[in-house]
Amino acid sequence: MTTREEPGREQLFDLIVNTFLQKMEEAGNYQTFAGCYNRLYKVQPELTRCIYDQYIYHLQTSFREEISDLKKEGNLEALFRNLDTLVEEAKQKETPAWRPSGIPEQDVRSAVVPYLLKQRKILQKTLKEKEEGNAKLAEVVLAGRKKIADLQEKIRKRKEDWQSLVFQLYEMIMVKRDKMHLVVEEA
Repeated sequence: MTTREEPGREQLFDLIVNTFLQKMEEAGNYQTFAGCYNRLYKVQPELTRCIYDQYIYHLQTSFREEISDLKKEGNLEALFRNLDTLVEEAKQKETPAWRPSGIPEQDVRSAVVPYLLKQRKILQKTLKEKEEGNAKLAEVVLAGRKKIADLQEKIRKRKEDWQSLVFQLYEMIMVKRDKMHLVVEEA
């Protein structure tokens, strides 16, 4: 059993372009051209034929150049190869390709629902991660607040201790001053 090789998309494209050019030449054949330039044809049929040949040659050449430029700009050769590869891979798959059922709502639902469910899972996972992150941050904030409260309490106690010390020092100074006053008055 021999498997005949099917032409690639690029070869089919080139064949279509060549067929188009042949059909264009047939549609604008020499007789039609000569009919349009009847006066020139009657006077110099050889010149009319030469003009026609040059016209067809330049038309085909410019058309082929334009197609070639389009193929290069659009990277059509690579796209055709990729398409051929995709077609070959699709032939090897066991599961059939998706086909519309004819009921637009059902087709949209069958295409969109799996995507939306996947997005829902992603969003739920992201939400869970954010909630866990927020819980950790809340713990850090509470620990920070507790530390601040502890520091404020230490500051308050030190302030009270300092004020008490200053007050005691002040009383001692006052007592010493009073004693010095008494000593000075006695003398």
